[in-house]
Amino acid sequence: MSTKHKPKFKRIAQLKTAPDFREYLKSIDVNLSFDETLLPPDQTPYKNSFLLKSGRNIGNRFCILPMEGWDGTTDGRPSEYTKRRWKNFAISGAKLLWGCEAVAVRHNGRANPNQLLMDASRLDEYKRLYDDLITQHQEKFGKTDDLVIGLQLTHSGRFCKPNDQKKMEPQILYHHPILNKKFGLPDDYPHMTDDDIDRLVEDFVKAAVLTKKAGYHFVDLKHCHGYLGHEFLSARTREGKYGGSFENRTRFLTSIVAGIRSEAPGLEIGVRFSAFDWIPFVPNEEYVGIPATFQGDYPYAFGGSVTGTGQDLTETYKFLKLLESLNIELVCITAGSPYYNPHIQRPALFPPSDGYQPPEDPLAGVARQLQVTAQIKKDFPGLAIVGSAYSYLQEWLPHVGQHVLNNNMADFIGLGRMVLSYPELPEDILANQHLKRDKVCRTFSDCTTAPRNGMISGCFPLDPFYKALPEAIRLKEIKKE
Repeated sequence: MSTKHKPKFKRIAQLKTAPDFREYLKSIDVNLSFDETLLPPDQTPYKNSFLLKSGRNIGNRFCILPMEGWDGTTDGRPSEYTKRRWKNFAISGAKLLWGCEAVAVRHNGRANPNQLLMDASRLDEYKRLYDDLITQHQEKFGKTDDLVIGLQLTHSGRFCKPNDQKKMEPQILYHHPILNKKFGLPDDYPHMTDDDIDRLVEDFVKAAVLTKKAGYHFVDLKHCHGYLGHEFLSARTREGKYGGSFENRTRFLTSIVAGIRSEAPGLEIGVRFSAFDWIPFVPNEEYVGIPATFQGDYPYAFGGSVTGTGQDLTETYKFLKLLESLNIELVCITAGSPYYNPHIQRPALFPPSDGYQPPEDPLAGVARQLQVTAQIKKDFPGLAIVGSAYSYLQEWLPHVGQHVLNNNMADFIGLGRMVLSYPELPEDILANQHLKRDKVCRTFSDCTTAPRNGMISGCFPLDPFYKALPEAIRLKEIKKE
């Protein structure tokens, strides 16, 4: 491991006892509560069901978060890699599968040339994916009437790479001085027109109609991580009907919702969104992330303060009230973007190849997201809130999650990277079994470094399947470089 990638913070695996964990949190001044003892299976809050207002029942409090696999076919269909990953989600023990994967609604909106794509010619593929999830879950757990499955619909906006892993073809809503420079866009790079956005709205609605036909219970209209839906929320400097005022910046969402209600009645809608954002970070001479230079108040962080490194949830709350008015109950909370401030979005000790050393202990990033999510749940008790950022907790994930659920700080514990290395973790926690330490995600970030270098995403260090692939050797060489 090169010097610039050596972590300077204590590893979670070293914090073997509750006093160790508590003292370390105190030493780094991070407020993160947890339960020292896990409750037995007949008392654990993880087993509590959740009844949606629609009458649909979710059998427990675990949620699998959507992730891009970078492993579909070039024409947007699921590959055997995709099907294997989805099977792991089906047999994980979680009863809420939030989208399983980010699925593009048009070709030029794909984040990579192997991202899944939804249109009428691929409908049977998505029916089979859904049917496989149901069958696999039924075979393992004996029932599926309490399993809720969604599909995340997306357009990657500024981060589109639809035709070549190494060639970005951005579609942007406004000029962003830092991100334009970071990704080599000239000041006169064209913006998406209102007419094109109108057509994109139609594409989302068409994809939602197909999703309903395929059997899925809900669609997630992705508004997070710097992708197009998220960029709309910060398009304060954009002119026209999709920019400027809060009403205009949320017109993309409200137009899609209206179309779905009309064309796919009965299909539920969820929204995963970045509740707060910060200024992009860049590595300094020691490879540690620092805020990019910006003169004056920073205006581009939805849910962020004008300093660029803090929260201001004023508009976040307006957005949540809007979701309530649209009768959207399923809400998944995340933050920031993996492309420009990953340490606040997915806290990790080891950065991906295009990242930087975390400027704070990753536990601070975990605590920040949990605290914002808890505040939202308190003030919006009628929403079904899914929390994120739990994977970095590693062995302490069950203890923190139990505290969150027992104190009504969220309704569901969302799991992303963790289930790539340890898909049966929800089942083990529900049974009050000791975690399998050799499967616990240590946030090595290989699942990000691989796709950043044109390879499929997976847990190369811990999953024997991926460890045996030729890509694992290439990945080691890249990390050495």
